[in-house]
Amino acid sequence: MEEKKVAVIMGSDSDWATVKAAAAELKSMQIPCEVRIMSAHRTPKEAAAFAAAARENGFGVIIAAAGMAAHLAGAMAASTTLPVIGIPIKGGAMDGLDALLATVMMPSGIPVATVALNGAKNAAVLAAQMLSIENPRIAALLAEKRAEMAQQIAAKNDLLQAELASL
Repeated sequence: MEEKKVAVIMGSDSDWATVKAAAAELKSMQIPCEVRIMSAHRTPKEAAAFAAAARENGFGVIIAAAGMAAHLAGAMAASTTLPVIGIPIKGGAMDGLDALLATVMMPSGIPVATVALNGAKNAAVLAAQMLSIENPRIAALLAEKRAEMAQQIAAKNDLLQAELASL
């Protein structure tokens, strides 16, 4: 069985500075991804067609990032039954609050999983977790990453305790 891909879609090239963290995280886990620019407002037909065909084109999850009006994740979710993860991009007059609210406030039956403002790395990890349901390689890799994080925190705590002992 071929591994499912992750689509990483951004509304504008200005989002790339944030979104590239998702692509880098997916690449570090050897999860195939395609990154594209599509707009819910400027290329709505193309965005809808991409989302509608995503499953048959080998995708398992769609990550959609947008700022301000941030309707991209919702537009993608409206055209597919694949899981969609929204990354609200910080900026604009409301410093990302508008993007966060537009991404998280979806109507009943059309959910979008939403990460924090500029939370591209977490979007990639969440996509990996979704794919890990059917992919033991990704599941093992995620467990390994969690163990590494725990070791890092334990090491930092050891340093803190040593510093406290020397006060």
